[in-house]
Amino acid sequence: MTFPAAVRPPASFVLLLGAMAALPAVTTDLYLPSLPDVARDLETSAALVQATITGVLIGGAVGQILIGPLSDRFGRRAPVLIGISVHIVASLLAAIAPSIIPLLALRVIQGVGNSAAMVSAMAVIRDRYSGAGASVILSRLMLVVGVAPLFAPTVGGLIAHLWGWRANFTVLAILGLILLLVVARALPETHPPERRVARGLAGTARSYGVLLADRQFMALALLPGLGLGALISYVAGSPFVLREGYGLSENAFALLFAINGAGLVLGSQVNASLVRRFEPLKIIRVAIPLAMLLAAVLVVVAATGAGGLVALMTPLWFMLAVNALVPPNASALALTRHGERAGTAAALIGAMQAGVAGVVSPMVGVLGGDAVAMATVILGAVAAAFVVLVVATPAYRRGGETPAGEPA
Repeated sequence: MTFPAAVRPPASFVLLLGAMAALPAVTTDLYLPSLPDVARDLETSAALVQATITGVLIGGAVGQILIGPLSDRFGRRAPVLIGISVHIVASLLAAIAPSIIPLLALRVIQGVGNSAAMVSAMAVIRDRYSGAGASVILSRLMLVVGVAPLFAPTVGGLIAHLWGWRANFTVLAILGLILLLVVARALPETHPPERRVARGLAGTARSYGVLLADRQFMALALLPGLGLGALISYVAGSPFVLREGYGLSENAFALLFAINGAGLVLGSQVNASLVRRFEPLKIIRVAIPLAMLLAAVLVVVAATGAGGLVALMTPLWFMLAVNALVPPNASALALTRHGERAGTAAALIGAMQAGVAGVVSPMVGVLGGDAVAMATVILGAVAAAFVVLVVATPAYRRGGETPAGEPA
């Protein structure tokens, strides 16, 4: 059963799905302030340490491709319970990783486990909501997910200061165990047996084939990935840009990270109000060009050094806030096109989101890891999103706002 946007879901329902969706973000952000320390302790390069962020995303992309069809076949609960269990084991092993290569491998495995929580949360939303209603829920979800960038680096920095950076992985295992118990007790099964499809390998391939052949679905599914690519470029680059480039302490970095996280949360909550008045695609077609303009300003400030840290952070804050309007609307529109295979569709959206971000964000390290590199990669990701929006969706065509959310 689906419910219209006017129906407000229980706060506990949103909180539970938000906790599931936030697990990858917490896994990514908790030890961000310690990245330079990890590089020194494991005697490795900044680029390889940044790759531990990418590893979670790549693992998430692969995991979602595998888990999405399983959730359509076996329901939403079983895959997430197994996935969180994988996360717990990988976190405990990461806490004792002897070098960077095992740590990278375990981060990929963490991403695979986390992906089950993300896929299930998205699919549960599509099981109960559609269109603007789904966009509202996804935006409310961002309020919960946004707590991760607000508090995780601060908590992670404190943990690292007291017990070292490895303790952050022990904490991730404990958080996973708590979430596992809560999900086992409280997550409803929204995909009953009579709606499940036992596709098998060939059927799964056909289901993905239907999605891949839908041009608008693929375009809408790509937009959140490019948006996340811009965000993760900031996430992965900021510890080196701000701590080493501007000399910020762990605590100062965590505070600044929280301020920028507030912009992300604010943008998502503004979107929850906007979708009650405007079509989701209308919001996207304004948000992406504005984000591109702010990213261009960010590049100029980074290249010239004018205004110092405050001048750099100002356009970045507004860009993150505006960029937060894109993923929930694009994801909701894409899911609406294929409600009969919501788990598989959510998996492909999530896999593209994690995969594209995983490919884009390492470019910060490749280009030098400084403020100019970070700003350039952010601009490139947002500009690519604008091209996709223009070429492959009806966003700028007369009367084309609503059809993007309708099945092909």
